[in-house]
Formats: sequence, C-alpha cells, structure tokens
Amino acid sequence: MNKPLTLVNLTWFKGKVEHWIRFGNHVYQQRIDKHRRIVGFAENEVFAFVRWAANDYGTVLSRIDIVKTVPLNFTCQTIPYVQPGGEILLKTRSLEKVDIVLSCIRNAEKQDIAATEICPDYWRHVHNRLAARMVPREYTREQHRAWLKRKAVMQ
Repeated sequence: MNKPLTLVNLTWFKGKVEHWIRFGNHVYQQRIDKHRRIVGFAENEVFAFVRWAANDYGTVLSRIDIVKTVPLNFTCQTIPYVQPGGEILLKTRSLEKVDIVLSCIRNAEKQDIAATEICPDYWRHVHNRLAARMVPREYTREQHRAWLKRKAVMQ
C-alpha cells in the first residue's frame, strides 16, 4: 500500500453478522480468516457498506452507508468499521429503508449506470427523502448525462 487508503473491516458469520460492500472498486484486500477481511479504497471513491445482524428472534440491525473516501488529512465523518472515515452521502437503518436504497442501486444498474458513477447529490437526495419518510425519485439517464457533463467541467 503506497498511497493511504480508506480501510473497511468486513465480517461474515452467515445468518448472524454480515458486513459487505454492495458496490465500490476496492484496490486492496487482506483476508484475516475465513470470517473476516479488510478492503481498501483509494481517495475519492464511492462505495456502499451494508451491515446486517440477527439473533434467534430475527434481524436486530440493518443499515447501509454510502460513503465517498477523502484524501489523507481531510476532515471526515467517522463510520464504524471504516478507517479513517469518509464523507457520508447516505446513511439509513431499518430493513424497509435499506431495501429502498438497494432498489435504487438496482434501478440504476438496470439502466447500465454503474452505482459508483452515480452523482453524489443523488445519494444525498435519497437520504433526505428517506429521512422525511418520502419515496426517493429514480435516478435517470438524463440526470446521469448532466452529472457527467458537470463532472467534466469541474475537473
């Protein structure tokens, strides 16, 4: 690892504790044991980190965070299992809300839009709509084209 990375600790005990990356392009991976691994993301990458846990009575935790990594020494928000943290674009909990976010990801992917390329403002929109108990709007190809043009101008 020559450049500093944002590291995410993943745990997988099937049916008990399941942490996984729904989307994102990690550039580093270390297997700790058969249940744990660490993945690393370069700066300015976007990834979705899903955490789920259950006990004998059912689900006790269901949440998703969509995070943009930040350069070294930038101020960032802390996120459990993520070192040093990142810019949180979306965070939500509850099975229902997590399912809505996963549905938004699938809808974009059905349009051949990579989830890592979706405009960060869209994830903020989804976060705010869910917080207000409203249904988020679908991400469209037109929005994506506009985002790509805006991104090109900003670089």
